Amino acid sequence: MKQPLLKQPGAVRHRNPGARARFDVAIPLVTLALASGLYAGGASAGMSYQLDTIQASAGETVRIKGMLFNDTDDALSWTPPKNLVLQWRNEQGKTIRSLAYLEASAQPVELPVNNFAAFSWKAVVPTEANGLQALNIEGEPVLLALDTSPLQDSQVASSPALTPVVDAGAAAPGATQDPPLPDNVVAAAGADASQGPPPPATATVAAAGTDASTAAFEKFRNAISTYEPIYFGVGQRDGTNARFQLSFKYRLATPDDPTRPRFFNHIYLGYTQLALWDLEGESKPFVDVTYNPSLFWHRERIWSPEEHSPFYLGLAAGVEHKSNGKSGEESRSVNDVFIQPEFRYRFDGGSTLAFTPRVKAYFAKPDNDDYAHYAGHVDWKLRWAQDDGLVLTGLYRQGTEGRNAMQFEAAWPLRRTFLNMNGYLHVQYFKGYGETLLGYNQRSPGQVRVGLALVP
Repeated sequence: MKQPLLKQPGAVRHRNPGARARFDVAIPLVTLALASGLYAGGASAGMSYQLDTIQASAGETVRIKGMLFNDTDDALSWTPPKNLVLQWRNEQGKTIRSLAYLEASAQPVELPVNNFAAFSWKAVVPTEANGLQALNIEGEPVLLALDTSPLQDSQVASSPALTPVVDAGAAAPGATQDPPLPDNVVAAAGADASQGPPPPATATVAAAGTDASTAAFEKFRNAISTYEPIYFGVGQRDGTNARFQLSFKYRLATPDDPTRPRFFNHIYLGYTQLALWDLEGESKPFVDVTYNPSLFWHRERIWSPEEHSPFYLGLAAGVEHKSNGKSGEESRSVNDVFIQPEFRYRFDGGSTLAFTPRVKAYFAKPDNDDYAHYAGHVDWKLRWAQDDGLVLTGLYRQGTEGRNAMQFEAAWPLRRTFLNMNGYLHVQYFKGYGETLLGYNQRSPGQVRVGLALVP
């Protein structure tokens, strides 16, 4: 009796490497997935895909399940595309293109080290599709298979399907390559090859129909990531006031192989801007604004006891400048070099605890030579964050002669409330010295502010 060619779900077997590729499907399985970004060894990040069914007739809805995984040394920032462009190719090489739609809102995902996130896109089987279909996600090195025959006529339900299949990314032998989708359709679908974790070198931006300017923008966008929290909060103390912060970092050199970044691939330009705003003054003036550019090296995981240990150690080190941009008696500026060890522990329940003290040595601070007496030399930071849940953060600074400052923050995702909005409900409490750079030597009484955080 002839044995099935495939015995493990998702396995792909090629026979006669020098000959024409053949598509071998086992009796119980027709869903085949080649995971983009999967590698035999070393750190990696990427997406794996699979269909939720082995059989669906024309006009029925199927779902493409995607699993984003991060086994690299740094947190991963990614926004799932709203649509995927699908190529359906039958046994004769005829190709049909359609769209799959993301079932949830396209929210940015911040994926910690050693973690994964699931996504789902739904698509309707084209009415022209018949028989066994090789399904390709355009711009991704992924092959899926679906039997569109009526269930009672399905070949998959009774015997292996031993038929030649052409790679969905290429034209059928002897046939003319189908024209690509128009640029505006691809742009609307958001399915260019630069989406998400960088695909292997075989996938090109041109394959998705993007032009050079779009590719340049995608490279720029993918090099930007979150740095310090981004928030806007309002409180009452001697009148209504607001405190807000903007922050981001820019990766100077993206690695050619994301699984093997080199030393200089971890160098970033950072920028943070913190402002205190008087909302009751005659002209609604800004009390003070701190401009904080930096240049630093950062790697979230440089050591762990074992490959998949929940505990891992990271490191950041660099130089930064702070200034309030004023002149004369109100001018304030300070420079420092810093080193920041990062201790993280990943809990099984889906949360991460991070202890990240920043040790600083000041230089070139003519406007405020006594800055260290008030701000100290260490920023003690502790943060606990649930996946898509509560985020708690604490900061403590200790100067000389009992001078100190403390800040506590809590954030909760608004999409998990009746508002169903982007961002987080943000509550912040500050007390002590240095709420502004201008007033680094002035003590502020306790102040609570409530507002919105984009990045908690």
